[in-house]
Order: sequence, then C-alpha cells, then structure tokens
Amino acid sequence: MMIAYAERFVHENDSEMRQDDGVSGLDLQLQGTLDWSPAATASASKDFGGLRSAKPLAVVRPSGSDDVARSVKAALRSPNLTVAARGNGHSINGQAMSDGGLVVDMRSADTDHFQVVGGGCGADYAVVAGGALWEDVLERCLRYGLAPRSYTDFLGLTVGGTLSNAGLSGQAFRYGPQTSNVTELEVVTGLGETLICSRSDNSELFFAVLGGLGQFGIITKAKILLQPAPDMVRWIRVVYADFGEFTRDAESLVTRPDGDTFDYIEGFAFVNSDDPVNGWPTVPLDRDQRFDPARLAPDAGSVLYCLELGLHHQGSDSPSSVDSVAGRLLGRLGFVEGLEFRRDVSYAEFLLRVKHAERHAKATGLWDAPHPWLNLFVSKADIADFDRTVFKGILKDGVGGPMLVYPILRTRWDKRTSVVLPESGEIFYLVALLRYALPYPDGPSADKVVSQNRDILQACDKNGFDYKLYLPYYQSQEEWKRHFGKQWARFVERKARFDPMAILAPGQKIFSRSSVPGKMACDGSGL
Repeated sequence: MMIAYAERFVHENDSEMRQDDGVSGLDLQLQGTLDWSPAATASASKDFGGLRSAKPLAVVRPSGSDDVARSVKAALRSPNLTVAARGNGHSINGQAMSDGGLVVDMRSADTDHFQVVGGGCGADYAVVAGGALWEDVLERCLRYGLAPRSYTDFLGLTVGGTLSNAGLSGQAFRYGPQTSNVTELEVVTGLGETLICSRSDNSELFFAVLGGLGQFGIITKAKILLQPAPDMVRWIRVVYADFGEFTRDAESLVTRPDGDTFDYIEGFAFVNSDDPVNGWPTVPLDRDQRFDPARLAPDAGSVLYCLELGLHHQGSDSPSSVDSVAGRLLGRLGFVEGLEFRRDVSYAEFLLRVKHAERHAKATGLWDAPHPWLNLFVSKADIADFDRTVFKGILKDGVGGPMLVYPILRTRWDKRTSVVLPESGEIFYLVALLRYALPYPDGPSADKVVSQNRDILQACDKNGFDYKLYLPYYQSQEEWKRHFGKQWARFVERKARFDPMAILAPGQKIFSRSSVPGKMACDGSGL
C-alpha cells in the first residue's frame, strides 16, 4: 500500500522528473543559497568523529522549511541524489553526510525563529527552529524565567539533531529524553512534503521522526515543553569504591518521588589512580578541592565510581536551608566518607558546564582529533556483569575521557517513537565512553580505539547482555535488522510511507537510494 502511494506520487510528478534526471543544471530555486565551493563541500565531508568522510555535491543553506522541501524535491527528480540534514556536525560515523548528494546546513534555516507560547494550566512552550542550538534556546528561554525540561550534557547541538536520536542527560529520569518533551513538529518528509505533526495530528510521522535517525523527515521546527527555571544548582559529586553500592544508590535516587530526590542524577566510572585524564583529578569540582585517596579502603579496586548530582534552588534561599535539603538526601547514600565535593553555580553555568571542556579541547587540539565514542543502553540485569567485563576489564586504564554510567527509567520513554531500548526491565543504564585523546602518535591511533570498541561489543554479545547501541551505527542492513529486532517491520513500513525512495540520511547506511520510482532498496523487507 505504501509503495503504491509512492508510485502514484512519482507518476504525478513524472514530467518534473524528466526535466532534470541528473545533477547537471540543478536549480533548486532557493531563497537561501546553494554552495558548490570546495571549501563548503570539504567542511560538510567531515564530522566530530573524524573517522569517516564523504564529499557532497553541494551544500544547501536554506532560509527556511520551503528551501528544505525544494532540496528534497530536487533529489526526487534526479535518479540518484540523496539529502542529509546537518546540524552542528557532531555525529561520529558520518551520519550527517551525503556522498555525492546534498547536505542541508540546518544552522542557516530560520535559526532566529523563537517564540514562547503560553499553553494554559501553567504549561509553557517554546517554538524553535530545528537548526537552533540548545544553548541558544536556553539563553532565550531564561529571559522569560523559563527553561526546557530535558537536555543533553553538551548544548552545542541542534534541536532537530538531538530529537532525531533521543537527547539524554541527568534530567531524563524525571522528564524522559528530549523526545518525550516535544509536543509538535514541523517536518519535511522524503516526499518533499512539509507537514505539522503531533501526538494527535499526523501522529505516525510525529513518532517516526522522534529518534528516527533522520530516516523519515527533516525536523524544521519543534514545540518544546518549558518549566520555570531555578536560579542556582548545588552541584555535588560523591565517590564509591563498590559498584553494587553505586548502582543501588543511583537506582534509589531515580525511583524516589519528586521532592524527595535530586533534580539531576548522572554517574561515571574513573580509574583509581592519579592519572590527570582518567583518575582522581577528574572528580573535584573546584581547583581548591582535593581528592584524598587515603579515604579509600585498602582493598578498593582499580576502578571507582562517582554519582554526579544537582539540586535546584533559588537565589533567595538561605545557604542553611539548601545545606539541610542536600544533607538529608545525601544522608541516605553509602558513598565513601570524606569523598564528597560540592559547588554552588548558576543554573546556566551548570547546564553549560561542558562548554568549558569544549573551549579547552579546541585550544589544545583535542577537538579536532578523532573521537571514536561508543554509547550503549545496558539492562539493569546485566550492568554488574558489564562492569566486571568492560570497566574492570577492557577499560581498566580508562578511555582518555569520561565513562558515563547512570540509570534511566523505561516508563519515561514513549514506545511509539523510533528509539530502540533493551528488551527487559524498567531500569536500564546509559553507558557513554566519551574518548578525548591527542591525535596519534601522542595518543592512541583511531584504528586501535575503534578495535577496542569492537572488543566491547563482542564481549557484550558473547555474554548475552541485553543491550542496544545509542546513537547507533552499523554498516549493513542485516546488522540494522538485529538492532531494531521486533521494531524492524515498523521501521521499514514508516520508511516506505515517508521516504520510499530512500532520499534522506544516507550516512546512516540503513537503506540505499533507488533510481526506480517508488522502489526502496531494502533487503528482505517483504515490501
């Protein structure tokens, strides 16, 4: 049925297709610009990961959603063009690239669009461009005393980019990922149609694009839930030597009712040594604070753990009242006595804390080095074995950057989106291996680190761990089928409905562009 619809769409536009069945003389009739320059195409052929490159034919700098739609329609008229939406280029494996196709620079697409809307009953929203950076959305919302409810740790990412994956940080235990905090989208589909969608209108498209890896449409606007913003955050880190105690406390905190827990909950593993990149010095929050290893028991292992917590408060709150609340919540936890670090910062400073790391990385050359990051969701049932196998085994010397590990609640996710989670249990863990290392020969070679990532995944498979890649990347459709599992059929059906010629997001390597009208290249899909 979906293929028949696609064939009808292509047949109705057949005269247009015959006018431009190749790339020569391509005229998108943009309000924005079409940049063929070597500088533009070279820039669009790279990403943050630094592991892959693919040179596009040209870079589209759209003025708004109409230009995005024109770009997709131009690809439809050609036999082989594809279109990739690029935000801030923060993908790892070339997911925002289009080899020989069009890359749409979403940062230029109506990024000044910003509107705060009162929804009644105390609900407020921000309507923002898909190419807007979250850090800019935060700054503009704070002018109204408001802020989005859910974030990523790094806010130098676009709204459309994170919504196309999930968008996770330490608020997700309460509000869910960013995909659970958007109520309406404007989307350009792979058929070049610009549609408004929500949970009630065009709902199949709405849930498809959320976590859809760009496969079904390009998000050009989003309506995001807001809440009153606090003035300050009590930022706290506490250290554990025992992984079981660390996970018990973390799980207890994320399952407590609102008002009886912290407002931000994350965690990370680190090396039990004075290594300045992987060890004790990474834990204190201030230069005046010192990690005292004498506080650790003599039998503490090679890997330690840290809960990172945030408690919102107002500038008018007395320090003693904040101390009282924080003390009550911390008093229930079993961290190592004397290894507690705290700092009071503004709400904006807390949310933008990774911005400082970005500046440092750019100044030292780390930002331009390869970043073979690995992100996984691991079920609660397997996280202890994962710790023994990976943190204490394969990664016992660290990864040259943060090793995040913290629990997330399944009930905060909407199963109708395209995101794939571990199969069992209410609690699962995000594991993010965020490697920052100097380029070879000062640091390990990218090939060596990619090989280590492969070893980790092979260990997970060998031990039968219930896990899924987050920000997934595979090179064959067979691997993608295994990734999606029972959701593969739905994913294929949505592709056939919203992008039947596989125009969009070719860098994900899930589907291949077909030159046959209405036929999507999909091995064994049954379509």
